[in-house]
Amino acid sequence: MAWGPDRWRFYRLVGREAARTVRAAAARVSAPPDILARVRVSGLVIAPQDLRTSDATFADDIYAGLFVFAGRSLTASGGSPFDYAPPSPEWADELYGFGWLRHLRAADTALARANARAFVADFIAGRGDPALARQTPVAARRLVSFLCQSPLVLEGADHAFYQGFLRAIARNAQQLERDLRRGVPPHWRLTAAVALCYAGLCCEGIQPILRRATRVLSRELDRQILPDGGHRSRDPRFAMDLLLDLLPLRQSYLSRSVEPPAALLRAVDRMLPLLRLLRHPDASLSHFNGMGATDADHLATLLVYDGALARPMMHAPNSGYERLEGGRVVVVADVGGSPPLPYSANAGAGCLSFEMSSGPQRIVVNCGLPASGGDLRRLARSTPAHSTASVANASSCRFLAPASWGLEHAAAAWLIRRRGPVVLRGPASVAAERVEEGDSLLLAGRHDGYGPDYGVVHERRWQLFPAAGRLEGRDAFLRQAGKGRGAGRLRGHDVAIRFHLHPGIAVRGVPEGLELASALGEVWLFSAEGAAVAVEESVYFSGLTGPRRTDQIVLHLRVADDTEVRWTFARLASAPLRGAA
Repeated sequence: MAWGPDRWRFYRLVGREAARTVRAAAARVSAPPDILARVRVSGLVIAPQDLRTSDATFADDIYAGLFVFAGRSLTASGGSPFDYAPPSPEWADELYGFGWLRHLRAADTALARANARAFVADFIAGRGDPALARQTPVAARRLVSFLCQSPLVLEGADHAFYQGFLRAIARNAQQLERDLRRGVPPHWRLTAAVALCYAGLCCEGIQPILRRATRVLSRELDRQILPDGGHRSRDPRFAMDLLLDLLPLRQSYLSRSVEPPAALLRAVDRMLPLLRLLRHPDASLSHFNGMGATDADHLATLLVYDGALARPMMHAPNSGYERLEGGRVVVVADVGGSPPLPYSANAGAGCLSFEMSSGPQRIVVNCGLPASGGDLRRLARSTPAHSTASVANASSCRFLAPASWGLEHAAAAWLIRRRGPVVLRGPASVAAERVEEGDSLLLAGRHDGYGPDYGVVHERRWQLFPAAGRLEGRDAFLRQAGKGRGAGRLRGHDVAIRFHLHPGIAVRGVPEGLELASALGEVWLFSAEGAAVAVEESVYFSGLTGPRRTDQIVLHLRVADDTEVRWTFARLASAPLRGAA
């Protein structure tokens, strides 16, 4: 990492994190005894519904010793998966979170139930890596999974296993209760509070924790869920996963004749419409700020609670997302800044990027976040992995990454372990506005993410003509006097404007520009003026079966003064491509 002007931001972050660590240690010394240290789980009262869909064929893979999580696989060869080194950190999170128990429950066989008990018994007996198991979000997911899947795990179990299972739930809840006191990152506090509310509602003997957990849940929901329904991380995946837990939690309160907290009801009502804003007609969410492949069944389940005929929001100013929709065409754009640092571990440098669909066919996409792989995930978060403009092939955000030497390298590595690869600096000024102009919808935005290093402000305008099936765009690059490296000299910078294409789109050159054809028979024409047009190789990280090769349209230009580029996507009459490629 080249520090430059961000060196002092880095040092301030190190100082704040070190101070937080000292305060947490002092709080642990002076804190009163844990609530859960004085009680024990004496029984289970209810098993919450798990809204996540399940696949019974997963049980066959488990029986064969094959464990496929987060796009990686491991063959246990008749042993326990806890005895093997995880193929990726994300794979380990899935294993120790035990969300996959729902697939065994779907199989509904004696063998699946026996397998579930055996794996839970392995974990309770201490097999595996305790450090991987105790991370707050993993422990929260495991607690919710154990409670939701308790009918599967406990059916046919003996008394000794039942008591061991209850003790495991109590230990898990006690750990999360301690984590809340230690000052974990805010989105971890929210997931821990959700899990502890589940425990307080489902278990006999730990009701004292329900009151505290409900207070924390209410406070965190009010802090973290924005007025337009987005989460502060701007991460659609986190929002979707959170809703999959909040909806059954709301029902669990009612099942125990306990009034759900008002903050929970408000959050659910606000969050569902925002998912519709981000949803494309192919039932997947836009690939912004941590979103990868969409589980369409999960999304469909959530949107049932919002009403089958509900219309999507078009304008989410707090979350920084906009939707243009007319006829068959949908455009979803990111016109927001970087999320606050504690929430930015998955955020992308995709300001002014967009995705476009025509009917059920995605045309323009962002690369999306892969399920596993640190290097790939860093690449997918960069500006060139988004359908927007990049200057000097750099990102409009500065990500925290290991430094190249000595103490700074060690400090950065320590911060990444605690906070993740957060955004150290993003655009300081981001603005957007939208209007209707006659028969068209117009959206305009700008950001200064390239100002400090290159002295360039990026402006983008989208204008959708629904009746004509045409999207016109303009990218402008404005030089800031006295800004950027080498300020005072007129320096040019190479700029690339990228439009990543969905793998289902075939592209070829024609005299008028580029012809884009989908498997559904629709044909679009892309044209541009003010830049050289090229078709280059890209990768689509968000495929359901893993990364896929695809193409991208790239407009190359050099910016030494104020410069403007215009481009158009125009739908032609539905017809096959003319001639051979």
